[in-house]
Amino acid sequence: MVLNYIWIGFFIVAFLIGIIRLIFFADTEIFPALMNSTFDMAKTGFEISLYLTGAMTLWMGLMRVGEKGGIVNYMSRAVGPLFRKLFPEIPKGHPATGSIMMNLAANMLGLDNAATPLGLKAMTELQEINKDKETASNAMIMFLVLNASGLTIIPVSIMVYRAQMGAANPSDVFIPILLATFFSTLTGIIAVSIWQKINLFNRVVLAYLGGFTLLVSGVIWYFSTISQEQINTISSVAGNLILFLIIIAFITLAFIKRINVYEAFIDGAKDGFSVAVKIIPYLVAILVAVGVFRTSGAMDYLVGGIKDIVAFLGADTGFVDALPTALMKPLSGSGARGMMVETMKQYGADSFAGRLSCIFQGAADTTFYIVAVYFGSVSIRKTRYAITAGLIADLAGVIAAIFVAYLFFSQKA
Repeated sequence: MVLNYIWIGFFIVAFLIGIIRLIFFADTEIFPALMNSTFDMAKTGFEISLYLTGAMTLWMGLMRVGEKGGIVNYMSRAVGPLFRKLFPEIPKGHPATGSIMMNLAANMLGLDNAATPLGLKAMTELQEINKDKETASNAMIMFLVLNASGLTIIPVSIMVYRAQMGAANPSDVFIPILLATFFSTLTGIIAVSIWQKINLFNRVVLAYLGGFTLLVSGVIWYFSTISQEQINTISSVAGNLILFLIIIAFITLAFIKRINVYEAFIDGAKDGFSVAVKIIPYLVAILVAVGVFRTSGAMDYLVGGIKDIVAFLGADTGFVDALPTALMKPLSGSGARGMMVETMKQYGADSFAGRLSCIFQGAADTTFYIVAVYFGSVSIRKTRYAITAGLIADLAGVIAAIFVAYLFFSQKA
């Protein structure tokens, strides 16, 4: 519903600004430009989706190999002790615990097709132990905020879009996204824990969160001590090496478990093809709307206003051009995706704004959509502080994304 209003609003605003420019400024080119933008962005959306078909087929095939090999189960076991402390309301041995861990592990790997059914299953199981069936329980809110914070290890679709838009090294945002989404997730956990009075100083919690925080802080500290050229080289090599090692691990685990790797890949690749085809109308729709919104000048007015405020405050304005992606992200995943693609098209995939928009896209998930789908599936009407906590996590992701982008790409702006 939110995306519906946004989509219609973009066209109405573009039309009104077009009328104003035509009547008061005699701009006779505005409506031909709006129509040209409509067709150009529709073409761009289809071309991106066409390329996406091959890349998604490849990655979904590899992800299915990893899933069959048991990587999701291994990840679930690895974080099990932490999750038992974060969800004290769930009885020991309750099936909801397994579904939650499987859902989050699938999300980390970018397995959206597997993650959503597991998430809905987890929410149904949490509803079974919920005393007030119309009000979100503490466990439900913690689970939702963990989803909304968008912790992702492999941002497959973002790298694919970067490749399609002509990025020299599509995976150069891999480590920055990982850092930004970590801070988003950590902030979400802390915010919900404060509301729910969960003891974050428990030895198990401290061991996990403290260990991850020290690791991430160490990475940031190290990159802050070396030159920009070294940062570019190391992040590029490390990102690609880690991704390739993950692929090898998927294949090796599947082979050890005597899974037919080739058939598993083909099985997943079929899903990848269908997913890519389904994306076409959504991507075309949002890109056309964003295109007319920008062509009318509305986007320039919005970004320009924010840039003037930032400049007045004495801050660097380099990040402002990527802000539309961050502003759209909590409202609509496909809308934010369209903003990301449009930013890369406008400024270049390897520009500072292009890279930052990708980090924004990967730093958090779509809070309002997740609330609507997950709570709606079990008829929860009173969401309590779920949206507030989710938006706090989103804000932390945005701030972290800006900081990390300046750390990694400041001299490429």
